[in-house]
Amino acid sequence: MQKLNYLISATQFADRELLESLFASAAEMERHDIARTLKLSLSGRILATIFYEPSTRTRLSFEAAMQKLGGGILTAENARENSSAAKGESIADAIRVIGGYADVIVMRHFEEGAAKAAAAISPVPLINAGDGPGEHPTQALVDIYTIMKELGSVEGKRIALVGDLLYGRTIHSLLQLLCLYPGVSIDLISPANLRLPAKYIDYLKQNKVDFRESDTLDASLPHADVLYITRVQRERFTDVSEYEAIKDSYFVDAVIAAKLKPEAIILHALPRLNEIASEVDSDPRAAYFRQAKNGLYVRMALLTHLLA
Repeated sequence: MQKLNYLISATQFADRELLESLFASAAEMERHDIARTLKLSLSGRILATIFYEPSTRTRLSFEAAMQKLGGGILTAENARENSSAAKGESIADAIRVIGGYADVIVMRHFEEGAAKAAAAISPVPLINAGDGPGEHPTQALVDIYTIMKELGSVEGKRIALVGDLLYGRTIHSLLQLLCLYPGVSIDLISPANLRLPAKYIDYLKQNKVDFRESDTLDASLPHADVLYITRVQRERFTDVSEYEAIKDSYFVDAVIAAKLKPEAIILHALPRLNEIASEVDSDPRAAYFRQAKNGLYVRMALLTHLLA
């Protein structure tokens, strides 16, 4: 079976064997966590989280995962301002230093490609926790795991991806994993100026995945097995007026949710702003908080794979 030494891109998963192994491990982690009988397996190991962009779920789930596995953590939150980066220290120097203190590094950065450059010089395994508008591979693992838990499988499912597909790094990674599942079809729904980048369109074509692009949501609702909503990211816009004009392009309330199939699920990587009304939270198909919790177990499995 394939063995990862670092995780930068979803394209590192050449087939589903490693995915299925990680998901089996995540399910075991979840069962043991509930029973409070998890055997500590990373005692004495240290995880360093260095985040040059804000994070709640990714950073905290990684830190919780490491502690549940018996390891320790070092953390640099808001590293852009509260680390030596504020003094001009390069990423290369920071990673070389941090790699001397920790056994694995989880890094989020505002520049696409930063994680790949860091992994190339890191003395320890490095995990990409989001590189600007590039990728977010561990979120994609969480998304696939959630779809499998909620629906039983990914194969043959129709996935509607809605919102910011241009800058949405979670979507970029998820699409690449979806290509591993036969029969998947994808609806790409976004404003015209937030369309999926051409390189990902080409990737779908190369993998012969059925997809369609649209700027309207209604046609997809009755057919979607998964409605995946994304936030329009203000931090990616240089022109605030452009953001204001499209930030509320899609809004899921109880009326919209009622148009979905009874067995469909609603996902969102969070945080949400105005994309999903709070009234939808009580709908059994609203899986986004379950999705967030799944992140803990998937990241426990990934850390174990890299370090055990």
